[in-house]
Amino acid sequence: MPSSPQDQSQQQNQEPKQELENQEQRDGGKEETKEEVKAEENENKNEEMKQKKKKEGKKEEMEQRKETWKDFIYNPATGEFLGRSASSWGLILLFYLVFYGFLAGMFSLTMWVMLQTLDENVPQHQDRVANPGLVIRPRAAEISFNRSDATKYNLYIQQLHELLQQYNDSIQEHNELCMVGEYTEQDNEMVKKVCQFKRSTLHQCSGLPDSSFGFAEGKPCIIVKMNRVIGLKPRGDPYINCTAKRDSPLQMQYFPSEGRLDKMFFPYYGKNLHPDYVQPLVAVKLLLTKDDFNIEQVVECKLEGSNLRNDDERDKFQGRVTFRIKISE
Repeated sequence: MPSSPQDQSQQQNQEPKQELENQEQRDGGKEETKEEVKAEENENKNEEMKQKKKKEGKKEEMEQRKETWKDFIYNPATGEFLGRSASSWGLILLFYLVFYGFLAGMFSLTMWVMLQTLDENVPQHQDRVANPGLVIRPRAAEISFNRSDATKYNLYIQQLHELLQQYNDSIQEHNELCMVGEYTEQDNEMVKKVCQFKRSTLHQCSGLPDSSFGFAEGKPCIIVKMNRVIGLKPRGDPYINCTAKRDSPLQMQYFPSEGRLDKMFFPYYGKNLHPDYVQPLVAVKLLLTKDDFNIEQVVECKLEGSNLRNDDERDKFQGRVTFRIKISE
């Protein structure tokens, strides 16, 4: 049905109302958006203010710390240095000066008393060296060379010559002729005499008739000596005995005869009282044959005929020495 004029007029009145309502809603939405933007801006401003305050607070703390450290090192208001006044520092320094001075005095007194009990010529304790060890020259646990090439054994020969320099007859003639088989005791003498041990007593192993000490012919000489021990007086008749660790015995020659260490060279009084002392030597000439060449020989030399020990398993050099030798053609 066609609408009546009244209905049309009502519709025309409602349309402006709806437009106004829609316009009001749009205006309200814009206001709400503006309020939200303002609120966000305010929040951002507040955060920036907070950050600025934090930075300013950190700067203030740093400045306060610097001032605190400066005041701790030196405070001009109180005149304190490192938290203490000058009088306080003076008392502390005085205390430590007296304290450490007392300690130094006690230490010096203790050292002085201890030094009064020592003898500069004789060790107070030498229990661990009551039994001397043996050493050999050339100084090598394994001796290996070609007898046809002198360069292979020149080093060994050089060591023997250097050892025997002080035993030259021309030097030893200035020393004393001592009583054979008797101790040379001279406890009450200020100047200790030295007994002669001439190089020539080693005969074929002296390096005089044969400057190569038998190395050139493949029958080398090995010199055995006993370490020095102050005050040592071995009982009995000490001598050096060497054996080869093999099935058949190895022929050897000893110089002096029987490898004796004469008692006239004992006791030894130390390097201060006995500076020119020479210890007795025993030279062992190994009489190797051609059948023994190119075979390693193990030889052990021991100190026999006295009260000195040579069988301590904890010390392989006490009263004995072992070396290996191999000669090639």
